[in-house]
Amino acid sequence: MKTVPLIFLLAGSFALVSCLYDPEPYTQTTTPTESTETDFGTVYAVNSGRQICNPSVSEDSKNYPASMLWLNFSGNLTVNRAPEGYKTTGAIQHDRLTISDTAGKVLWFVMKDSVPGVKCQFQDPEWSTHSNYLVTLGGFPASGKSCDNLDHGILALRLSDKVSFWLVDSSISELATPHLWVGDASAIVDSTDSLQVFFGTHEVQLVYVSQEDEILWVNYSQSSKVQTLQKPKNRSGWMMDSPLISPDGKWIVYNILNGSYEWESYIQELSTTSMPTKIPLLEGMLSEPAQPHWWNYGGRLFVMWAEFPAGNSMLNKADFSETVAQDGSLGRTSMREVSLSPGAPSDVAVEWVGDVRILAPLPFTGGRSPDGYFMATGTNNGYLLNLP
Repeated sequence: MKTVPLIFLLAGSFALVSCLYDPEPYTQTTTPTESTETDFGTVYAVNSGRQICNPSVSEDSKNYPASMLWLNFSGNLTVNRAPEGYKTTGAIQHDRLTISDTAGKVLWFVMKDSVPGVKCQFQDPEWSTHSNYLVTLGGFPASGKSCDNLDHGILALRLSDKVSFWLVDSSISELATPHLWVGDASAIVDSTDSLQVFFGTHEVQLVYVSQEDEILWVNYSQSSKVQTLQKPKNRSGWMMDSPLISPDGKWIVYNILNGSYEWESYIQELSTTSMPTKIPLLEGMLSEPAQPHWWNYGGRLFVMWAEFPAGNSMLNKADFSETVAQDGSLGRTSMREVSLSPGAPSDVAVEWVGDVRILAPLPFTGGRSPDGYFMATGTNNGYLLNLP
């Protein structure tokens, strides 16, 4: 694995793809774009009428409230109060990263041409566990000058100043779905270590899916060595997807996919000797859990996921603002509290607490905000849900 110096910015598979504080209700300050009131919250369209993917709810409820990170497709974009440099017409697929809120206002963005080394596209963006950092793939020509044949690397972006840092500079699949865990800032960092300087700490971890379809893990606080996690047994040929690191940096959740209509979800300790623990399919659930996310609130840890009716894929082609879609027929979003014991025997390492809770009769795949008031989704249509 290669690490390159700091770079200062000049400015899907299967069709899918933390600061804790007392919550304060979000007060809408601008006129919202297409919204619908329901008994389970208010649904807001994101980039209304236009396809998006890779939804990731804001991990910074102070600077980026009621918002989400997303990738655009080509054509026109439906946003409000676009800042200078953000063209809403003639967009090229995956040519920018956008954070926008329930009013459609663009709160933050970066264009691919502004990131040295990103010649062709962004892919698989995800908010890290730290509110000030994103992780994404940067695409560039594998050979020659054509973007028809792409290679990718993994880079981090710092929201506060739009500085980028390449964690891996090549040979990354566009299905890598990376995730980044960043610890608290350190009083002292090694000024000769560009990674520590960029993050302000040596406590950094990265997970992603390899071209050989294995989950790889790097714990930079120990070394830059790439380690391979064990896969679920008897699932040869299933695709690993979207590993997400827990708030304490000790576990991951992820999907495995067997085509567009069959999947499972797992919890696994970040250890080369650990075995995955399947998130159970319980009576009354619509499907195996899909696109699991962590949510940490008040010292309690939860796993949330989407469920879909039998025969449905995770692809959302429906309009969530229509009443007919809000009866659970498209799926739902659920959550369950979990207690985890790193290093414990497998029979007590993962213990579920209480029953499955239904958060909404619509499937949201992009996570829940730290304050708990917002959930995000976006494949193909993007939405934010303001929970009551």
